[in-house]
Amino acid sequence: MYSKTQEQNFIKETGILVKETADSLETARALSKKLIPLLTYHEWRYYVKNDPVISDRQYDEVYKKLESLEQKYPELIVPESPTQRVSSDLTEELPSVPHLVPMLSLGNSYNAEDLDDFDTQIRKLGQLEEKDVVEYVVEPKFDGGSIALIYENDQLVRGATRGNGELGEEMTMNARAINSIPLKAAFSSLGIYKAELRGEVLIRKDNFEKVNKQRVKDGGSLFANPRNAATGGLRMKDPREVAKRSLEAFIFHIAYAIDKEGNDLIPKLETHYDSIEMLGKLGFKIPVREKKLCKKIAEAAKFCQYWEGKRDGYPYEIDGMVVKVNDLKLQDKVGATSHHPRWAVAYKFKARQETTRLLDVEFQVGKIGSITPVAKLEPVQLAGVTVSSVSLHNADFIKERDIRLGDMVLVERAGDVIPYIAKVVEAARTGEEQEIAFPTECPSCQTKLIREGTAAAWRCPNYKCEAQLIQRLTHHVSKDAMNIDGFGKSYVERFYGEGWVRSIADIYRLDYAAVAELEGFGEKSAANLKKAIDVAKQNPLKRLLYSLSVHHLGRKVSSLLAAEIKHVMDLEKWTAEDYTNIKDVGPVVAENAIAFYKDEENVALLRELEELGVNVRQTDEDRPKVIAENAPLLGKTILFTGKFVQMGRKEAQEKAAEAGARNISAVSSKLNILVVGEKAGSKLKKAQALGTVDILTEEEFVALLEGEGDFRC
Repeated sequence: MYSKTQEQNFIKETGILVKETADSLETARALSKKLIPLLTYHEWRYYVKNDPVISDRQYDEVYKKLESLEQKYPELIVPESPTQRVSSDLTEELPSVPHLVPMLSLGNSYNAEDLDDFDTQIRKLGQLEEKDVVEYVVEPKFDGGSIALIYENDQLVRGATRGNGELGEEMTMNARAINSIPLKAAFSSLGIYKAELRGEVLIRKDNFEKVNKQRVKDGGSLFANPRNAATGGLRMKDPREVAKRSLEAFIFHIAYAIDKEGNDLIPKLETHYDSIEMLGKLGFKIPVREKKLCKKIAEAAKFCQYWEGKRDGYPYEIDGMVVKVNDLKLQDKVGATSHHPRWAVAYKFKARQETTRLLDVEFQVGKIGSITPVAKLEPVQLAGVTVSSVSLHNADFIKERDIRLGDMVLVERAGDVIPYIAKVVEAARTGEEQEIAFPTECPSCQTKLIREGTAAAWRCPNYKCEAQLIQRLTHHVSKDAMNIDGFGKSYVERFYGEGWVRSIADIYRLDYAAVAELEGFGEKSAANLKKAIDVAKQNPLKRLLYSLSVHHLGRKVSSLLAAEIKHVMDLEKWTAEDYTNIKDVGPVVAENAIAFYKDEENVALLRELEELGVNVRQTDEDRPKVIAENAPLLGKTILFTGKFVQMGRKEAQEKAAEAGARNISAVSSKLNILVVGEKAGSKLKKAQALGTVDILTEEEFVALLEGEGDFRC
């Protein structure tokens, strides 16, 4: 960006310009025109190059010099002045703005074989011969907040978050507060009048620690990880607070570029690698040593694996690398789906692992009495999240892995989500480790534990156990059960402690006047709670059945039963044969349901709920849906994997069922369709290996439901 001579001059002028005086508008304007590029240069050295050539104190002196001139002569203020990065204007909300080009997601790969498949697809779509060389650029997959920046006539005119890919949240003032984002860039020297750039806002790991320490001093809550700190900063209402987070922005893509006549200039850029280098010369922070131009896909795979080994030492959080076709014309020819560009793929790193010490084991009691051992660990950072507790599942899990108190253990976050103990580091044992004694009595009520048949879990058989009761009450009000808005575990425990709730029925006869008197509640909170409970009373029968915590009676079976009965008490007379005559209802469920209805207290509870106004009858939502003969998925089996954007997985499964499909839980030869969302894992690999499964994106699935798609199965 700067020649050696220019840099030498800027460094030399730093001390000189600070001492210069201006006693008129003319002399102030002349000095201002020198100070602005000087400060811009030092910001570039500090925030982009990470190699400052002056101290913070010296920078502050120059900054204050310019600031004082602008305060005295406001007409000197120009948009590109470093003093204008942070405005005092506060926004009440972040309005939605359309991106000039949609911000798509990325397809995923997990190994060299996946990248080989990607290369094969590129060659096929690009109609290339085997001898043709395809260059790839490999860059870090930063774990931060995606942004889109628009420059017009060299000025930064808009910043936006990714949003839903089509629309983002406008956060221009916050973008201006990020020092590594130039307020002005010389695009006009390249013939570009308007450009939209893509990048990622991050916070360096060491700065993240400083920010969290300051939050503790200020009495605030800690950020869970650098990504949360960065993405949260993008949406703050006060740009001055954004500046305090030490955010940085890497820019790695030119999505849109036109000249004054509106002509598309992207094809003239020729290669992705050169376009990123060009951004670096314009003053943007770009990946430098972290990116590589590779002549073959095997070289790209090797570079990905190299960076996976360097991940922990890298100053920013990255969860993989991105492999992109270098030739922009080939990118255009290969094209994109509605979900992701076909010319780029994310190479996801393996699950994060770390060793730590197992300090203790707590035994938790579930809603049906199952005892779950939970390991308490010395806190450890995994993929940016502090992990201090992991489930040990059951006694067999502990025994099979010979896990002992005091052990050094290898903790892993599967898919960067669920932490678990992968193995014990036996070489680290000193002989002082102790075997974990699984309790023989319930930790809550001291009832002798039982283990039924081949079940893995030990259970407390005391239905009146206090710990079980609290868990059942919590389950009853939960989102998937009666879905009482705002009524979570904290309310259950609070009301239980007050002696107000001792059974499910008590939830529906709360004294709201007394609730309003509780500390932290008030009349409005009590009124909102009453409203939520009144709404829940009208729930369909299937929700009530699921909310009763009958062992093995899940959401699916609850729906199947609700479709067969008119009233909740109809099941009181059912035999095991009545249950098992329903497809997908087995003898274990039948046995548990029959036992539930034989208990007089349970029957009394159901009658009490009816008296309290809780719906116990079949509703339209419970009745079997009639599937049309021309339903798009009639007779097909379907499975969903990964994270979905347009709808939740539960909603997707319901839509699939309405379209005639049968939802199944695993990949097998019986599977017809696999719908793949973001971060799809092993199910996708298994389905690809079978070769008989139709693999759809979320968008393709939606199109299929609307009669606009097709599949081969």
